Amino acid sequence: MTTLKAIIDSLQPVDGGWRGTIPDAWLQGRTSYGGLSAALALHVAQHSDVDLPPLRSALVAFIGPLSGEITIRATRLRRGRNAAFIQVDVESEAGLGLRATFVFMGPVESKVDHRVGTAPDFPMPTPEDKVFNGLAAVSFTQNFEMLDLRDGTLGPTEWLRWVRLADRDGVDPTVELICIADCLPPAALKLIGGPAPVSSMTWQLNLLGAKPRTENGWWLLRASSDHAKDGSSSQTMAIWNSDGTPIADQMQSVAIFA
Repeated sequence: MTTLKAIIDSLQPVDGGWRGTIPDAWLQGRTSYGGLSAALALHVAQHSDVDLPPLRSALVAFIGPLSGEITIRATRLRRGRNAAFIQVDVESEAGLGLRATFVFMGPVESKVDHRVGTAPDFPMPTPEDKVFNGLAAVSFTQNFEMLDLRDGTLGPTEWLRWVRLADRDGVDPTVELICIADCLPPAALKLIGGPAPVSSMTWQLNLLGAKPRTENGWWLLRASSDHAKDGSSSQTMAIWNSDGTPIADQMQSVAIFA
């Protein structure tokens, strides 16, 4: 299995960008797993400018399929006193597959301090828990270790899952988090009751702190959809660390072809 670190280390500089490869073990159907392609885009963005502040927000559009050889190019859109906007395009032989805008911003003085909500009651996996290493039918999932909540308390379109990379050594924590953040099935799939052709269209992730950290690589992911109709689902997602600290809020648009 090719690790995320190995994929990043194999990137080669080319005119105006970087060239790499999406291994078959990281495919989701005929395209790259979205978390991987977004993580590679973030890595290139981080190295496209000097002294960037922490990542605060990511806006990702999944435009077309990505597989095999890819080219990644970063463009500075704006660099202010405290924030930087970096656009990254990822292309393969099929054309433009992903366009992301990353917003890097440091903390600023503010009178506002408003935080609500707690992590779901689902303890972090222990060595005694039987985690699963992905699904043979979905290639990319085998790069992760997972544990789902299956006690009947979840809603009809809700997933709750602990996830960690099977091999995360040497990976930047924010890149690791982006890679993991898209690891849940679309929430509306629960209404279908089984596999179905789906495609993520857009994805927004807002980080709630400057330095995402967790214990033993475990992150708690939740996804839920309140609207799925006419082949389109809008879902909200959230991430907590091992201490129950909220790490990220997310929203995603998913096309459902069933």
